[in-house]
Amino acid sequence: MKAVVLLSGGLDSTVCMSVAKKEGYELFPISFSYGQRHNRELECAKSVANYYNVDKHLIINTNMDAIGGSALTDDIEVPEGDENRQDIPVTYVPARNLIFLSYALGYAEVLDAAKIYIGVNAVDYSGYPDCRPEFIDRFQNLADYSTKAGTQDSKHIKVETPLIHLTKAEIITLGMKNDAPLNLTTSCYRGGELACGTCDSCVLRLRGFKEAGCEDPILYQQR
Repeated sequence: MKAVVLLSGGLDSTVCMSVAKKEGYELFPISFSYGQRHNRELECAKSVANYYNVDKHLIINTNMDAIGGSALTDDIEVPEGDENRQDIPVTYVPARNLIFLSYALGYAEVLDAAKIYIGVNAVDYSGYPDCRPEFIDRFQNLADYSTKAGTQDSKHIKVETPLIHLTKAEIITLGMKNDAPLNLTTSCYRGGELACGTCDSCVLRLRGFKEAGCEDPILYQQR
């Protein structure tokens, strides 16, 4: 059995990949060089793919920086972390998961893969609309009607979101249980060799490790 796994090089996508591995699937990770402000996460994705000794790690090049509108793809400053923020932060990349899942769906159809794994989370996250169960449900419905596999061959390519209802601490605990290489991941929006420790993503990650009762294995400028 084959599964396409969206692999960003971050904590969540790596734990998600460990779940697919644990469930017995042959892993086909797909990552994106989309014009993000740094390629640190892409280097981490390559390291994670190597850890799992996959036959092929597909890297798609696309220029979402041409659209911009995000602190990750445009000349917009990455804000300091704010656990009380209510609005969607400027680190949101417009339509990113919709675009990434569409590529993954096409890849899954070509591979004759049964599932697509994506590490979206709707509990401890930055408030992105494309990480919610509602978005995944609607994409799944669209996927069933937009491929030859679904309309002619009666093959259902299932989008799996094993982390969607977990806290960050629960995700970390699951990753350690599955021997996921958390030391090879990055979560920092600023993308330095050392994680900044102060952006939204770093703050959520550090809090998750603290609540899980263990030490984050990566290095930070400040914790």
